[in-house]
Amino acid sequence: MVMSLFDNLALPLMCAPMSFASAVPLAAACCEAGIIGGWQGGSATPDATFLAYLERLDQISGAPPIVNLPARWGSNPKYSHRLDLLARFKVPLVLSSVGDPSALVERVHAWGGRLIHDVTTMRHADKAIAAGVDGLMLTCAGAGGHTGFLSPMAFVPAVRLRFDGLLIVAGAIADAHGIAAALALGGDLACMGTRFIATPESGVLDGHRDMISAASADDIIVSAAMNGVPAHWIRQSVERVGLDPSSLPPGRMPMPDGIRPWRDIWSAGQSVALIDSVEPAAQIVRRLASDLAALNGDDRWRTRLAAIDAAWAR
Repeated sequence: MVMSLFDNLALPLMCAPMSFASAVPLAAACCEAGIIGGWQGGSATPDATFLAYLERLDQISGAPPIVNLPARWGSNPKYSHRLDLLARFKVPLVLSSVGDPSALVERVHAWGGRLIHDVTTMRHADKAIAAGVDGLMLTCAGAGGHTGFLSPMAFVPAVRLRFDGLLIVAGAIADAHGIAAALALGGDLACMGTRFIATPESGVLDGHRDMISAASADDIIVSAAMNGVPAHWIRQSVERVGLDPSSLPPGRMPMPDGIRPWRDIWSAGQSVALIDSVEPAAQIVRRLASDLAALNGDDRWRTRLAAIDAAWAR
């Protein structure tokens, strides 16, 4: 019997790839617990660190990992050696973002992998579909990091009408109700980021974890001042580095000496309202799986994911 790529999932969920948070221990813990573990392969890490990620994740027998890369890597010779490494390990899933994914689709398909593209608008969804992607991650309103602004209530069904591939729904999801809602709207997988920052395995500073569990949705602000692109930040973390959240400029601004966005100014999504503790990733996954089973009472999502994987294999 041919195994589906998704056979070892405990529930239809992906841990988002997130800059400093996506340390090897978090990605590995998520895969071992039975959810797709994301890691930020596009970060400015040394080649040795990039290789170490691949070697560690290659040892996991649970759910598959997914690596996030800028779409431009597909056509830039500067990054060809890193794509060669991904090909050597036959990384099954790649998540691309920002730009035209056409060249990256070709590279990923060459080693038998599947390319998912991150989009925030209908226009970009249509362009990615035309580029031949295997799936889309729809980053909706409320997402942490570089956020979207469309409601999932409209965005997900509208994309589903024109695309039968894999749909991952992201944005303010932190519990089983959010996962069930993503599936009901037409998604195949939900994506959680903020929930998994508040774990001992994530690569953030302890203060970031604690601030997430203490914050409310009203504490999440959107600003492009940190790195030039609108993103969600925790208000208290902006204040702690001496910046005034109420007077940030509309575009990128110089940071105080020694301060780096993401590492020192902390991001989170509106789902902080649903998070009140720091817990191990495996414990979160077990609880979510139990809660989703109680809500849905079936696992039709498994049949759908198996059908997608079978279509990819043809």
